Amino acid sequence: MNKTSKIVFTVELDEKNLPEKIQWEADDAGFDGTREAKTLFLSLWDKEDAVTMGLDLWTKEMLIEEMNIHYHQMLVKLAESYQRATQDSDTAMLMKNFAADFAERLNLFKK
Repeated sequence: MNKTSKIVFTVELDEKNLPEKIQWEADDAGFDGTREAKTLFLSLWDKEDAVTMGLDLWTKEMLIEEMNIHYHQMLVKLAESYQRATQDSDTAMLMKNFAADFAERLNLFKK
């Protein structure tokens, strides 16, 4: 029998429909209940339309310094995921180098 895992995101919006609070939970997350997040970036490949759909949300609490670190970590994760999916080390290294340049430009390693 195949395993099914459920992931739930709950987003509380203000009167202008801007995210005030983001919470998430998952059946096999390793903890009970919900956890709070400051951002939610979700990408999925729509099989029918053959296009990437995205949901990018962040709360008012998310500081620019945190967003810089978050983006850097996402770039590194994208490179690692691409490497695992394609076995294309050269392109994955290109992506990692871009992430390193991004971090250097924003002085992330000096903080």
